[in-house]
Formats: sequence, structure tokens, C-alpha cells
Amino acid sequence: MADITLALFERAIKTTATTVLRNEHYFSDLDGLAGDGDFGTSLATGFRVIDADLPTIDKSAIGAMLLKISMLCSKHVGGSSGPIWGTGFMKAAMVSKGKESVTLTELAEMIQSAVDGIMARGGAKLGDKTLLDALIPIAETLNAAAASGTTDHAAVLKNCADVAEKAIDETRTLVAHRGRASQVGERSANTPDPGIVAIATILQDWCKEWGIARTPTVAELLQATA
Repeated sequence: MADITLALFERAIKTTATTVLRNEHYFSDLDGLAGDGDFGTSLATGFRVIDADLPTIDKSAIGAMLLKISMLCSKHVGGSSGPIWGTGFMKAAMVSKGKESVTLTELAEMIQSAVDGIMARGGAKLGDKTLLDALIPIAETLNAAAASGTTDHAAVLKNCADVAEKAIDETRTLVAHRGRASQVGERSANTPDPGIVAIATILQDWCKEWGIARTPTVAELLQATA
């Protein structure tokens, strides 16, 4: 399969904005189970701006587009999500600077750089019950796929969606150690993390956008993609 082009990145961002805006209230409801209930609204506020500005954003290179999205996230996404999502896009932009397309290996490097940046910015790690519990397995999946030399990008995307959905259930019983949910202690156990659900929902919607057959099974993901 050909490299991953700037046009595909733009399409993925557009699909992400649609996902976030559709689930604004649902993601906030999930956040309200253990957090302050504003995650969906905070994320949607930023992606509403991104969606409106996307047609005129600099698309001279993937990095230029992602850097502008990083800036919009940092400025318009509320709460702790703004710096986290902004950092992720910024780090991915740095790896793709000047590129009009990337290989699967370069995409894996972009996601790994985003993960490393988010970990450094927020201080969270695997098992702290944050969106990193979805992003780290996604990065590992991409790194393994790149190392294998596969050209089946559709299968890689499906595998990434699989591990993101798996993270919802794998972290459900954990006590949150970062973010607002960590302030309620044991009450955060037996609740889904909205950031993890958001990442899994975005990847599921990407599968649908690109015609990749995949049926979710976790209740939160079924509701978010209904």
C-alpha cells in the first residue's frame, strides 16, 4: 500500500472532529462518574474550532497542519485535556515536519513521540487510568507492524482499534492516579475512563470511515458509535 498522505491525515482529523462533537454530552456523562463531568464539552469546544478552521489550515506539509491543530487544542480545549492533546499533536508534528506523506514506520515514530510527550507533560504512565492506557498499546501495535514490514494498513488500523477497545475493560477496575478522577480515590474504580473511551471511539469511527469491518463489543463503545 502507498504511503499515508496528507489528505488521509486531513480526513482522519475531520472524522475525529465529527466523533468528538457527536459524543460531547456522552463523554461528559462518562467523566461525571468519577471526574468533574466536563471532558466531553472541553474536547468538543476545541474540535469545533478545528473543524471550522480545517479547510483553511496550512497544508503545505503534514507537520504544518498538525502543528496548527496542536495550537488550536492548546488554546481552545479546556481543562487538562488542552495541554495533553496539544502536546500530542505538537510532538507528532515535529516528526512529520516538511513531509507530504509518511511511511508506516514514520507514523509509528509520530505516535511514539506523541505518547512520550504526553507522558512527560502530564506525568502519567501505563496503568494510571488515562488515555495513555489506550495510546501506549496503540504505539506498540504500530511499532510491531512497522517492524514486520506489513503493507496492510487496514489490518493495522483494525488492530489498533482492537487494543484501544480492550483498554476500556482492562482499566475499568483500576483506581485513577492522574487527572481529576484521581481526587475521588477508590470511587474511580469500576468506572470507564472517558479519555480511553474517546480514543477507542475515534479509532472505531476511522475504521468505519475507511470501510474496515469491525464490530465493537464493549458497552461504552457501542453507545458512542451508535
